[in-house]
Amino acid sequence: MMSTSVISHLDRGKWGKASWRGNCSGYVYRDIFQQLAPRTFCDPMVGSGTSVEVAAEMGIEAYGLDLHSGFNVLRDSILGAVGKPVDLCLSHPPYHDMIVYSGNVYPGEHPDDLSRCADPEEFMDKLQQTLLNQREAVSGGGFYGTIIGDLRRGGQYWSFQADAIARMPPDELRAVLIKAQHNVQSDSRRYAGLRMPRVAHEYILLWERPTRAVAMLSTLSSLAHAQQRRLRGTWKAVVRQALVSLGGEASLSRLYEAVAENAPERLAGRQHWREKVRQTLYVNDWFAPVERGVWRIA
Repeated sequence: MMSTSVISHLDRGKWGKASWRGNCSGYVYRDIFQQLAPRTFCDPMVGSGTSVEVAAEMGIEAYGLDLHSGFNVLRDSILGAVGKPVDLCLSHPPYHDMIVYSGNVYPGEHPDDLSRCADPEEFMDKLQQTLLNQREAVSGGGFYGTIIGDLRRGGQYWSFQADAIARMPPDELRAVLIKAQHNVQSDSRRYAGLRMPRVAHEYILLWERPTRAVAMLSTLSSLAHAQQRRLRGTWKAVVRQALVSLGGEASLSRLYEAVAENAPERLAGRQHWREKVRQTLYVNDWFAPVERGVWRIA
């Protein structure tokens, strides 16, 4: 069991493939599994398989999905792929384009690879939709989360963990763990004129899906009133995930039902939320009309 919020393991262990860049130590997964004690687990970005190998060794029913094996977290439902809700759904995504995976770590460039986003804002939009997909995949009282680092480049610093926390339901956040980074390529490099310390940590963010219906969209919307840029991203991710849960294409009436599924009566009482859904469909290139009143993922 973890005694503090700081995790540090020098050894990555015997699990997965050491040659897979960005691989997380299997001991980190073991710590998390011991703490949360899930009976079922899914990793939607399983990479070389470290997480599911640790889970299987601990007697946990585990499912590993990944873009390189045909599962697209931006277009496919995790819940649909697994076939039932799990107790824990934990992802370890790319940190934007720090390591490019498709066409590099594994063959075949893919436009939905999160490491091939045009900029950090696109990356965060897609990471948010990934987290919403994970949220849908866990049972009430189950946990979903991500292992994510920050990015410093050209004098700029992007704190992806802070942005992820800001975009997800604040009342569901349960833990922010600090994971020390070891044996990375930057350890062997010298950086001339470095004014700020080299980034040598990652974050493990854990949210818990409530056992009762909760106003996720209402909470996100009220949070985003003070963050208009994130409001646009929030609605885009929520509407896209609703379409994913419906198989990638749906009528507006079915889409409204999916968007409002986790919201209480007060959301239904809002006069203009359906108009916001339609506006989101019309102004974002993530969506395309099929016919009048029917939309699909572009």
